[in-house]
Formats: sequence, C-alpha cells, structure tokens
Amino acid sequence: MTAVLFDYWRSSASYRVRIALHLAEITFDRVPVDLRAGEQTSPEHLSRNPQGFVPVLEIDGLRLTQSLAILEYLNESRHLGLLPPTASDAAHVRALAYSLAVDVHPVCNLSVVKRALGAAQSDPMIAQEWMSHFIRRGLETFETLLNQREPTRYSHGDTLSLADLCLVPQLYNARRWHVNFDDLPHIRDVEAVCIKHPSIRAAHPEMYRP
Repeated sequence: MTAVLFDYWRSSASYRVRIALHLAEITFDRVPVDLRAGEQTSPEHLSRNPQGFVPVLEIDGLRLTQSLAILEYLNESRHLGLLPPTASDAAHVRALAYSLAVDVHPVCNLSVVKRALGAAQSDPMIAQEWMSHFIRRGLETFETLLNQREPTRYSHGDTLSLADLCLVPQLYNARRWHVNFDDLPHIRDVEAVCIKHPSIRAAHPEMYRP
C-alpha cells in the first residue's frame, strides 16, 4: 500500500519526515493540512492525531505521529543508517538532533508563540525577535556540539544522520525569519553538503508550496 503523509508544506517536522521518506525511496501520497487555516484542529485531523500536530504518517498498516518517532521507525524498518552503530556516537547524534527538534522547535511553534505573546504576536517586529532569539540560540548550541568532534562531511560521518534531518529544516526556518548564521562555519559547511543530497532537494518546502 502507498504511504500517506498528512503534512504542511512549511512545517519543520514535516520536512524532516519527507527527507526520510525520499531517502527510503518510499512512494507516498500527500494530504496537505493547512496550519494557517486551522485545519489541524478539525475533528477530521484530531481523529488522526489527538495533539492536532503534523505530520501524521500512515504506513505499513500503522498511523504514526511525532516526527522523531516516525524517523526512528523509518530508520529501523528501512535500515536508513540515521544513527551510528556505537552507543556513544548515537548519543551524540541524538543530542545534536534533539537540541533543535526538542528544544528549539516547540517554542517556535505558532500555537506557542500566539499563546506566549498574545496580541503582541501580530506585531512583526515582536514575532521576529522571539523567533530570532530561540533559533539563533539553538544554532549556536548545535555549532558548539559539532565542534566537540573532528569535522566530517555531514553532522556526523559521511552519510546523512538524524542530526542532518533536523538541522536542514531549522536552517530553512532561520532564513525565513532572517536569522544570520554566517559566523557558524561548521553548520554552513554541513549545509553545503546536505543541500546537494537528492533526498533533501526532493523534500524541500518549495517543492510542496500550494
């Protein structure tokens, strides 16, 4: 059966999962969920994911939620090699990935920003300052973690890892919110390699813009 991905074209979490699906060469149908229009809170979508988040992936007779859990499932079931074989290296890759997906992404979620800023979130300058603060801080942390190891082509080693699948969407967000990271050379070097990867190119948000 063809997999079905319920996602939003600009969602970081959806972007991560699209990369993995392309990496695994899994054919999938897309069902867009318009976050701006509030479709994630519709009864139809809540029946798929009670949290009201994207992505949701239907595959192998399963309905999966939470992007990191989906990535782990695809990694284990399709042998993608997103985590190194040794426990210590795998912990390092997870730390890189989680520093963005767990610590930055949630506070930059639109529902969180609206709740935290209230009416002020409609002010472009205030929203910009919020996003810039957390995204920049997360990228600085990622750079520091990268610098704890010898440089490699990707975030870890010579192939895509879980860390890269979290980094690339966050850099897309950084540019969207005008966050400068020119002074983070290790991240820029990794991105330069990642953006040439066919799975990352195929998953890019602009490929799915409505």
